[in-house]
Amino acid sequence: MARATTKYTCQNCGYSSPKSMGRCPGCSEWNTFVEEIVAARPKKSEERQHRLSEGAVPVPLSKVSSISFSRAVMGMEEFDRVLGGGIVPGSVVFVGGDPGIGKSTLMLQAAVHLSSKGKRVLYVTGEESVQQIKLRADRLATRPNEGVLVLGETDLDMVVGAVEQAGPDILIIDSIQTMYRTELESAPGSVSQVRESTALIMNVAKRSDLAVFIIGHVTKEGVLAGPKVIEHMVDTVLQLEGERHYMYRILRAVKNRFGSTNEIGIFEMHSDGLREVANPSEIFLSERTLGVAGSTVVASIEGTRPILVEVQALVAPTSYSVPQRTATGIDGKRLAILLAVIERRIGLRLGTYDIFVNVAGGVRIDEPAADLGVAASIVSSLKDLSVDSGTVAAGEVGLAGEVRTINFIEKRIEEARKLGFKRIVVPQQNLKGLQRRNGIEVIGVDSVERAMGILLTR
Repeated sequence: MARATTKYTCQNCGYSSPKSMGRCPGCSEWNTFVEEIVAARPKKSEERQHRLSEGAVPVPLSKVSSISFSRAVMGMEEFDRVLGGGIVPGSVVFVGGDPGIGKSTLMLQAAVHLSSKGKRVLYVTGEESVQQIKLRADRLATRPNEGVLVLGETDLDMVVGAVEQAGPDILIIDSIQTMYRTELESAPGSVSQVRESTALIMNVAKRSDLAVFIIGHVTKEGVLAGPKVIEHMVDTVLQLEGERHYMYRILRAVKNRFGSTNEIGIFEMHSDGLREVANPSEIFLSERTLGVAGSTVVASIEGTRPILVEVQALVAPTSYSVPQRTATGIDGKRLAILLAVIERRIGLRLGTYDIFVNVAGGVRIDEPAADLGVAASIVSSLKDLSVDSGTVAAGEVGLAGEVRTINFIEKRIEEARKLGFKRIVVPQQNLKGLQRRNGIEVIGVDSVERAMGILLTR
């Protein structure tokens, strides 16, 4: 009989080595290797291999029959939007996020909503007891009914047995780092345990059309804990983002085989759970101070949804040999590009100033259409001139100082009009074929220098 061997596996990226290393060659992290026992596998008999080879028959794609399915709508519009319209039977969804961000609270609320729609939900908890889950359910705005079943178990074989016995429509695993398979010698949370546990859950889900939600933690770098292969195994990867000191949470689709990865859901954290934000633009702008230098309203697009946010900037003389450049809510490298454009194309010297840029409300903007608003906030703070409080900015700034075309211009204009803004500054090229809107003035600009002349007031 073959002997069991040991190997060393990086707990950050899954790289394996026959001996321990200080630094992982795969992800360059230090001291992440953990010893794991590799059990010997019996060799397949020739008869078994013959049967397998006979069963593996390729089929022409044109001969494959199409299937139809109906999504299960849970009643949480923000969650359903991110999933692509609802839950697909047999799908495996991975929900990741920082510890304490609200993953368990969100999934327990989702379980209650699904049970109210007639679905049977099994909530498997490995981190908390069933009594602790009950305490959380008691403080939520919605109350669970008999359709929500709770199981406190970490042995995945026992969980599979409970699934076969209870026959739920939805299975929630909280969390995958606490689950283990008895066939493996490694500890729960290790790379091999997380990978093999996910594989078993996927097998059960696909075989019985069971929709599964797997909760997982993220590392300090913001990536899902465990090997990257898990993201390729599951059907959908959702990320719950937000600052712990802010009340807003954003549910973002990183991967989705059954929908778009551009959609986001916005929630607001309260003592009784997460509440959906129907009009995020109005919420994000509710505390805006009018007439203050360094503040600009930007028309951003998250997925297909327009969102107006306030971009703030503070430019102050530096007391350091190297000026500080701090960006919160936008890409720091993008900020460096905009500062270079402002210096070169507008002629403003920023080398002796500390510059701080922040997107109010804890929101993060990744699209280039926020460039014009960021540049306006910086110039506004430097010159101590306020941006017109009734004006919105949207446009990408190029290295030559030009304002480039952006997408979804109609939605941005309509959102600004609904919130009572009088003007919106957009790229000149976006005016082609644009229908005239009553109640808002649309101004086209072709350079960042001209945009500053329009946005800044004396």
